[in-house]
Amino acid sequence: MSTFRERPNSALLVVDVQNGVLADAWHRDEVIATIGDVVAKARSAEVPVIWVQDAAGNRVAGTEPWQIVEALDPADNETRIEKHFGDAFEATDLTDILARGGIGRLIVVGAQTDACIRSTLHGAFVRGYDTVLVADAHTTEDLTEWGAPPPEQVVAHTNLYWSSQSAPGREASVVDSDQLAFVSA
Repeated sequence: MSTFRERPNSALLVVDVQNGVLADAWHRDEVIATIGDVVAKARSAEVPVIWVQDAAGNRVAGTEPWQIVEALDPADNETRIEKHFGDAFEATDLTDILARGGIGRLIVVGAQTDACIRSTLHGAFVRGYDTVLVADAHTTEDLTEWGAPPPEQVVAHTNLYWSSQSAPGREASVVDSDQLAFVSA
């Protein structure tokens, strides 16, 4: 249970599934398809879907790199948040949106694993939210040229690392998409 005892609801946070972020992502098409399945599950359970779009670098609002990938289609009634930092909570109204929705638990999918996914997970967790990382619904690009491990190792390590997080009054977990169950609000 999150530290927000009065917030029993969950939300799906879809982070940076944009053309300019996923262009060279590891297992791009498979991860996008899995994210699409997770979004469909959330919608079916009437769990809010919140789309986060990064507006840094070449991802200027309204440009092709900023756009959500074509295979994913945010509904008109779903919240969109533009961010300028790795953590989707920094300098956005995400905290207020979650409070208004009575949301204390976040399910996180998207990109990039070793940047905005990790930052947002930590941001949520330290703010008191229960967090669930969907193990097969996040990805990153190959940064081995700069000394990073290969993408598959980054994803595997993040899943391992996040599955062992703990703190008073909240839970962190990792689940495969086929094991993810949404509970209607």
